[in-house]
Amino acid sequence: MCEIKIKFEKKYNVSQHIKTDKHQKNVKRKNEQAQRKVQQLLTNQNSVKSNFNMDLCQAMVSANIPLNKLSNNVFRTFLEKYTGKSIPMEATLRKGYIDDIFNSTLDNMKMEIQQNKIWVSIDETCDVEGRFIANVIVGILRPDCPGRIFLLHSEQLDKANHSTICKLFDKAMGIIWPGNIKYNNVLLFVSDAAPYMVKAGTVLKNFYTKMIHVTCCAHGFHRIAEQIRGQFGTVDELISNMKKIFRKAPYRVEMFKLEAPGIKLPPEPIITLWGSWIEAVIYYCENFRAIRHVVNCLDENDADSIRKVKLCIIKPGLETNLAYIKREMQQSHKIARERVNERKIKSQKYYEKKEQSEDLNRKKLILFKDKMQKNTFSAL
Repeated sequence: MCEIKIKFEKKYNVSQHIKTDKHQKNVKRKNEQAQRKVQQLLTNQNSVKSNFNMDLCQAMVSANIPLNKLSNNVFRTFLEKYTGKSIPMEATLRKGYIDDIFNSTLDNMKMEIQQNKIWVSIDETCDVEGRFIANVIVGILRPDCPGRIFLLHSEQLDKANHSTICKLFDKAMGIIWPGNIKYNNVLLFVSDAAPYMVKAGTVLKNFYTKMIHVTCCAHGFHRIAEQIRGQFGTVDELISNMKKIFRKAPYRVEMFKLEAPGIKLPPEPIITLWGSWIEAVIYYCENFRAIRHVVNCLDENDADSIRKVKLCIIKPGLETNLAYIKREMQQSHKIARERVNERKIKSQKYYEKKEQSEDLNRKKLILFKDKMQKNTFSAL
């Protein structure tokens, strides 16, 4: 190892050589070389991927089961007992199999789209950490039946404006047709009616010349409800403060049930959920006298919201305004919601029949790929 001759007749000569720096460095280098060989051997053995691990990973992702469940001892024991296989750890599946499943799914999607005409929808929302997350959904346009729908891409945006949306749109098309985007195959772009989305649609139509930009009907209904809400300030103040009175207040909830039996608790409309404010107006119009009786039984010194509601219900014209909004909006709101629900049910039945689950689960694969979330899968 040291390539020198030592007189071994005396132990002293050997011991003295072992203590030299040259010998110790050579020993260290030889140990490192042996360790590298062992690591290389283990790497080569692991390079042959297990079909069982691949199928297990695919099944768990498709069934929306977080991979960290494999760390549960009871679950691992159950799988090992009835499969007779060694169950891999979560890290093994993440490092060795998730990327392969992602790429395979993406290749299948591109193969199915190929030369077909498509529609594209982009929606942006905030996650639990306040980040701007945009999702790109594409669907195949068919003349005789609904085409398949794919969640193509998810990405975190620095800002939500027309510039980032245009870049995201072009990037998504590059995923489908890498190197040669088929601009004439994109015929429809669906988004909400936010100003930056409208501007993005206008810019994109300069490149995708056959594309039509359509804003979401539900978003249009929501804008109508918002316009009505802005015209009736007293009604909006009543709904807003009534929602606060019974939130996390079990004593008041119990009083409401005693004083107004058979009537549901006041609704809690969500500003971003279209039509929920109109439904709250209908509720207060139909139960105005009972609500007024309950409010009068409450002590205005308990909460500022109670005091504000008591001031609202004594204002002239409140009941008249509730009746007016109900008369003008109830029927149109009901028809719009029924039609939207009918379309949802029809689409759901079609895709359940065609077993589209693997495509709707693409979001989970993208979340794995981008490492934006570890074990949380969001529904489409």
